[in-house]
Amino acid sequence: MIELFDYSYFALFFIIALGILAGKVKIRGISLDVSAVIFVSLFLGHHGVLIPQDFQYIGLILFIFTVGIQAGPGFFGGFKAKGMKLVLVAALLVVVAAITSFLMAYLFGIDRQIAVGLLTGALTSTPGLAAAIDTAESSLATIGYGIAYPFGIIGVILVARLMPYLLRADVKKAEEEIRLQEKEDYPDIANRHFVVENDNIFGKTINELRVRTMTGASISRVMKGGKAITPKPDTILNSGDLVKAVGTEEALKRVELLIGHSTEKQIPRDENFEIQSVLVTNKDVVNSTIGDLNLLTNYNATITRIRRSGIDITPRASSQIRLGDKLMVVASSQDMNRVISLFGNEDKILSDTNFFPVAAGIVMGVLFGRINIEFGENFSFSPGLSGGVLFVALVLGYIGKTGPVLWSMSASANQLLRQIGLLFFLATVGTHAGAQIVATLQEYGMNMFYAGMMITVIPMVAGAFFAHKILNINVLSIFGALAGGMTSTPALVAVEPITESNEPQVAYATVYPIAMVLIIVCVQIMALI
Repeated sequence: MIELFDYSYFALFFIIALGILAGKVKIRGISLDVSAVIFVSLFLGHHGVLIPQDFQYIGLILFIFTVGIQAGPGFFGGFKAKGMKLVLVAALLVVVAAITSFLMAYLFGIDRQIAVGLLTGALTSTPGLAAAIDTAESSLATIGYGIAYPFGIIGVILVARLMPYLLRADVKKAEEEIRLQEKEDYPDIANRHFVVENDNIFGKTINELRVRTMTGASISRVMKGGKAITPKPDTILNSGDLVKAVGTEEALKRVELLIGHSTEKQIPRDENFEIQSVLVTNKDVVNSTIGDLNLLTNYNATITRIRRSGIDITPRASSQIRLGDKLMVVASSQDMNRVISLFGNEDKILSDTNFFPVAAGIVMGVLFGRINIEFGENFSFSPGLSGGVLFVALVLGYIGKTGPVLWSMSASANQLLRQIGLLFFLATVGTHAGAQIVATLQEYGMNMFYAGMMITVIPMVAGAFFAHKILNINVLSIFGALAGGMTSTPALVAVEPITESNEPQVAYATVYPIAMVLIIVCVQIMALI
């Protein structure tokens, strides 16, 4: 059995399998999950098992690239005005953590590379650890990561659960504030029937009236002379016609002003008339606007709503179509098949993965990472392997599509590649760090544990009070911002029982990609000093 560890492929998958099993063990509801792999690899590395570093770089590239592709839209979106306060919280949290790790290294005399590892472990940032190892070309950071990581999980959860008491916040009041804000940002979409009464529009076509532009609502059906028809651009509205419109309450009020009073009369469903939810899977229409597609003219069809990430969006001519959108389409039976063909509506396509964009994106990232930027005579900065791949992946994830190439991938495909990359990376770096772990512990003792605790707790407390007292951010957003700033999913899970609102998840998604990039930048700077 022992000689089997001489085969790197056996040792690699043995570590992964054992680590996954160990990660499923829960103590008081807390588990290490996939990060248990690094502790198994540290143990076996100490006993002489080494995985070739080629696996480390393959894993690093796959992991960083898939993280960037998924985080791209959220990263750039986080800089919009609405999320700038959350971005400031994330920036403060990461900077305070970096400063704290510097101070801990100075006070306890800890090697700088190990201190960088303590920073990434305290913030539970595996991409940060990857960047540290790549920049410093040393596996010492893995030791610090392994020591600080357990409290990085437990400490964040404890602080998160205590946060309502520390801030003396009223969670119920915060929930009501979020509910009112959400209603303002994403008003409910309704439908209503109207009688054509405004003599100023008699004899005019829907195209001439520009109903969607003028009101923000869509006309989904028209009844003329007792017969229901699918509206077309050249459909003429006359006195007494019945119109069904779909939109927000404000949009429907504008329809009433334009067309006439609402009525309880209903347009009966025509057997040749269909309303169907259509899934966008055709990459040719991704990034196109509804106006570009000109559905009314080309297909005699209307999109009455867009469902994206669980939210109903009122469609406008400028609304961009994204992969995975669910469109509520109104069309005649003979036209509906053409509309379905246009958008795809094939679930299987979302689960298929074209590996060319992955390979091409990684190649561009590696090349970008080799760029060297000079700052005077004594200092230069290069993104490095991890930084280059991450930056390119963020940009490609934000762009989504270039010509025929679709950079985004399905959630399941992204998760699979990311998991493979993470497991390869952790298993490899752990074995190389394991050979040094005993000597390091003998040299620094418990000081590294104390340092890791400080790096976890101090930034969270500072970030929470800054967000609450200075920026006046809703406490539910603070929960998510702290979890995202610490790149800690367990912290997000810890606050779920506190509130039924999904605001912590929204704030987490906004902050996480930004915090991840800031951590990598801080880590690279620390590793180079």
